[in-house]
Amino acid sequence: MDNDTTSGLVSHYRRIWLYLFVVAALFFLILPILIVIPMSFSDSRFLDFPPDSWSLRWYRQYLTTPEWIDATFVTLQVSFFACLLSTPLGVAAAYGIHVSGWPLMKRIQVLLLLPLMVPHIIIAIGLFFVLANLHLINTLTGLIVANTMLTLPFVLVTTLAGLRNFDMNQEKVARSLGYNRFWAFILVTLPQIKGSVVSGMLFAFIIAVDEVIVALFISGGLNTTLTKIMFTALRDEIDPTIAAISSILIVTSLVVGFAASFVNRDRRQ
Repeated sequence: MDNDTTSGLVSHYRRIWLYLFVVAALFFLILPILIVIPMSFSDSRFLDFPPDSWSLRWYRQYLTTPEWIDATFVTLQVSFFACLLSTPLGVAAAYGIHVSGWPLMKRIQVLLLLPLMVPHIIIAIGLFFVLANLHLINTLTGLIVANTMLTLPFVLVTTLAGLRNFDMNQEKVARSLGYNRFWAFILVTLPQIKGSVVSGMLFAFIIAVDEVIVALFISGGLNTTLTKIMFTALRDEIDPTIAAISSILIVTSLVVGFAASFVNRDRRQ
């Protein structure tokens, strides 16, 4: 065995504590999923782990309760339109920041990323007062505006990552052949960064679906989101239906995450 191989084995052996720490951390993060999903298949009226008996009772309860279904429809509407708005806005902002040599653009980037850095409770309070003055509390429009603001940074970050790996000289060549900046971006740049854009769009959608803090402040009535009803149900009583809905949200998040990773893998290939 040569020295390089020996040193590699020694190095891995000495880092075994680090591997064990990573495994323990991952197990700690996955543990809630391992508990919630089995509980959703319990036949008990209360949250039981492990379940004494298995049933699809609480999934049927979710699918046959108008309040849950209406809230789900509101959430999907809000998430779709927030995604539809934040994607082009985030892409345009990322492109402007990337190609501009103006120093102020860096400050604008920080401003656009504030929803990622400021606690959501503070954002929720600010949005409540702004939307109240615009008479948009408990409206679909208010929810879409709020979620667009919250999801835009995710599109911005992923698109910027794609642009930084793209050779802008290709766009310059297209412009030298007669295309203006807009069409050069649409026909040359966008097809090559589409993986980053689609990833940002998927993340924006799932963030809007899962958002709860802002929804507690600005949603209500006929425009109550699914996460707000779940929070209220947990506060008033422990309804096992929440475990079923949580399982569906977990699976949805995993599917979206894997879809985003596959999109990025195809882009790298």
